[in-house]
Amino acid sequence: MASSLTKDSNTPGTPGSEKTFFGHPRGLATLFMTEMWERFSYYGMRALLPLYLVAPGGLHLDAAPATAIYSVYVSLVYLLAMPGGWFGDRVWGPRKTVAVAGAVIMLGHLTLALPASGTFYAGLGLVAIGSGLLKANISTMVGHLYDGPDDPRRDGGFTVFYMGINLGAFAAPLIIGTVGESVDWHLGFALAALGMALGLVQFLLGSRHLADRSGVVPKPLSAAEKTSTLRKAAIWAAIAAVFYAIVGFSGTYTLNWILVPLTLLGVIIPVMVLVNIKRDRELDRAEQSKMSAYIWFFVAAAVFWMIYDQGGSTLSIFAESSADNSVLGWEFPVSWYQSVNPVLIMALAPVFAWFWLALNRRGKEPSTIVKFASGLVLVGASFFLFLAPLSIAGGGHKAAALWLVAIYFTQTVGELLLSPVGLSVTTKMAPAKYASQMMGVWFLAVTAGDATTGLLSIAGVDLNRTGVVALEATLAVVAGAAVWMYRNKVKELMGDVH
Repeated sequence: MASSLTKDSNTPGTPGSEKTFFGHPRGLATLFMTEMWERFSYYGMRALLPLYLVAPGGLHLDAAPATAIYSVYVSLVYLLAMPGGWFGDRVWGPRKTVAVAGAVIMLGHLTLALPASGTFYAGLGLVAIGSGLLKANISTMVGHLYDGPDDPRRDGGFTVFYMGINLGAFAAPLIIGTVGESVDWHLGFALAALGMALGLVQFLLGSRHLADRSGVVPKPLSAAEKTSTLRKAAIWAAIAAVFYAIVGFSGTYTLNWILVPLTLLGVIIPVMVLVNIKRDRELDRAEQSKMSAYIWFFVAAAVFWMIYDQGGSTLSIFAESSADNSVLGWEFPVSWYQSVNPVLIMALAPVFAWFWLALNRRGKEPSTIVKFASGLVLVGASFFLFLAPLSIAGGGHKAAALWLVAIYFTQTVGELLLSPVGLSVTTKMAPAKYASQMMGVWFLAVTAGDATTGLLSIAGVDLNRTGVVALEATLAVVAGAAVWMYRNKVKELMGDVH
């Protein structure tokens, strides 16, 4: 990275003003590398997770419980992003929170590397907690590097940061996945720990280049608030401990005693958060109207992520058992499919950015609502496409790898239509009172979608059945059509947001 650091004397007072990272504050290099290594560890472990859960050399579970565990894990990561942001704002400050998060994630991966089922679930919990703590706070620190929202370099800085995410996500399945599948599952998890360790060391060494306010607690808890928070946490922890002790000693404990409450929380908490914001009487009429419109986007996004995130579970499990995972006779690990999305994101994101600008200059850029509806239709189309390899496998043949690549391609195009638009519309439609919380609310759409998948799996629904896949595909297409049909109503509710 040293070759990309150049002198820049035009931005006095900006963190890293003496040298820049591709024209951006030098602290961006620290955050770029930290996030790249964290995503390397996260996506590497995530690529291995469903395969390890069903493998004879792993936990050897059926597809339904494996999908349930995977879905609950992913939903927890996004659910915990909100309390993670709260810790950064009220307790430790963003910089300390990210450092603690990195250590927790590394410990989680090391725990996963131990060859025991009990420690495996503890490791999953630690990685989810650490990822939740890190997710919101590292993005906040990227924003701290710039001189407010009007700094012309700000959007470009987040684009560079986003590339770090996708570089880590692309490399992880190729390295961690190969070692995990071909050599030893637990060695793969250990490699994920090594990746996070590299990211943590890099963060600690480079943190001097970050903005001073990244180390400050913006709204520290008062003594009374600390006491109240600790008391409530202790009460809930005691209730949970007593409850699970009773269940354990009664001899009725199964994994569902953990999975069912977590999946229910993943559905109930997003609903409660939206209802509480919508019912807040301090919001004016315009803000209430925008929140009504936002609920349309939120529900649509939950449907989208419910299908999209099955790319790492349902599709992986199908590929492991029913696909010909080879190209020109060369066989590759199943986990490599998880590198398709990030490499397509890196290739297609600049094309989409150019395309929208070109259409905008002609006054023909689609509205936010049309992009959202199109993303939903495409993710539905990807599962209609999934019906073909399912049919091939049902006939006793192995489905070609290109079928799965086509599904991931279709989902990626849908993601590029929906995800950036969702992030943008969240910031634009957020009530002033909830401006700092609304990004966490957007992540709750992922939680709700994955928790729904988890509930279906716990109920014993085989998500690799043709009828179920067709039903999910139809749901997404109908949801996209509904958003498009009611676009004028939603536009009206959005007010001055376009």
